[in-house]
Amino acid sequence: MARRRRPGRSPALLVLLLLCAAVALFLYLNRTQTTPPAPADRAGPASIYPDPKRTPGAVNPDIAQENIADNICNPDWSTRGIRPPSSYTSRLKKRQMEELGLPGSSRDYEEDHLISLELGGNPNDPRNLWPEPYDAHPGAREKDVVENYLHKQVCSGAMTLAAAQQAISHDWYKVYLDIHR
Repeated sequence: MARRRRPGRSPALLVLLLLCAAVALFLYLNRTQTTPPAPADRAGPASIYPDPKRTPGAVNPDIAQENIADNICNPDWSTRGIRPPSSYTSRLKKRQMEELGLPGSSRDYEEDHLISLELGGNPNDPRNLWPEPYDAHPGAREKDVVENYLHKQVCSGAMTLAAAQQAISHDWYKVYLDIHR
């Protein structure tokens, strides 16, 4: 007596479903960050900039051109008083890394302020914070050079606070290249 197959239980269909599930799992586990392309007028590759929609930069409403002598340009002023606690930035960094599908561990990134605190950047606004990779070149270390340079420019009167904030948020790497020319 021949065995009769039940309708809808084809071994080929089962193999196809398993193959699709394996491909989907592979793609999920090997996903990479999808960074939108940098605007054509930026000097560096898109990978060194945060997503401009997620991280456009945000300024501290307590710091303005009129009062920089009392805060960011005052030698007695420190970012310690406004810097967010590491518990906040660590949680935010992990969440952002997950949302962006970034590889590696949180130790591979600095949760950086796009507009630095020394340039009147908002300390807590997620629109001003992003996980910047340490191993990228250019990366976090080069951006730190730009932050220090622009801070000196603002405090010496060579540049307005707004101009420095615009320069770092639009294309910090262009400033870095200009410094080293």
